[in-house]
Formats: sequence, C-alpha cells, structure tokens
Amino acid sequence: MATGEKVETHVSTSHSANGVVASSGQRELAFGEAVMPGGRISIAREVKPLPQTVPFTPIQLSRLDEALTLSTRTTGLDFSVYLGNLGTDTRRTAEDLHASLGAAARHSVLIAVSPGQRVLEIVTGEEAHRRLSDRGCKLATMGMVASFKESDLIGGLVSGLRMLTDQVGHDPRH
Repeated sequence: MATGEKVETHVSTSHSANGVVASSGQRELAFGEAVMPGGRISIAREVKPLPQTVPFTPIQLSRLDEALTLSTRTTGLDFSVYLGNLGTDTRRTAEDLHASLGAAARHSVLIAVSPGQRVLEIVTGEEAHRRLSDRGCKLATMGMVASFKESDLIGGLVSGLRMLTDQVGHDPRH
C-alpha cells in the first residue's frame, strides 16, 4: 500500500549504522518511506493477514473428537456435532443438516448448536430414535445447556455426548 504527501523537494541524506537516512526539510523519513522526484513521500507498509480464528484449541478439539469416537464405537450410532448459525427456522435447518448425511442419517444423531442464537437441537435418525428416547435427549440437552451457561462449550458438548451414549447403551450387534 502506498500513500503520499507533498513535502519540500530539498532532501538531505546521511549515513548511519542502519543505512542511509533521508530527511526532508520538514521531518526524518521512516523505514519504508521514500521521497519521489516530485517531492511526494511514498510509504510502503507490510500488510499482515489476521490470524485464523477457530472456536476451540487443539486440546479442546481432541477432547471433542475423543468423545465423538467413543460415543460412536460404544453405541454403533454415528454422532455428529454442528456448531454455527441455524437460520430462522432452527429445527428445519438442523433436520436438513441431518438429512445431508445421506443413507447414514438413519443411524445418526446430530447435535446442532448455535451459540449466537442460544439454540440447541438434537436430531435423530429412524434407527437412532428407536434406541434414544426423547426423554434421554431432553436430559442431555439440560446438561449441555447448564455447561453452556457457564461458557463451557466443549464441556457441554462432551458431557452431552456421554449422556446420550449412556441413554443409548451398547451396540446390540456386539
């Protein structure tokens, strides 16, 4: 990015330990500045991209991944977590997300959380619903909401997954 300002055309230079120092009659030039032939100061600035922000630390992601894996292995159902905006019809959006799992949706449980909207939806597929009662989902929801109120998003998700896993029980195929 370059900006310019008109200065006196009289420029003096001197040498220092840091290189050549140029100064106009008005002020000393800073690093990345140069006086152009017309007297304008051209300024070069480094543009640094903002660091990518993610809602969780690597350790928190590891905890969530471990809880998802354990829930899936224990129950034989596929557990998923969605974190983001759910739109105006939150239930419909959560059901659409669950349906996007395709054939696996039948054996899946989706926990959809929109912290900005303060909404939590649990969607179960046909087979998952047979093994996970609405009462079990409500108990897990209450536990997660209690953690969310304490600003513990990961703790709420992990404890919710554990509660749902306990409600479903072990995979009957094993």
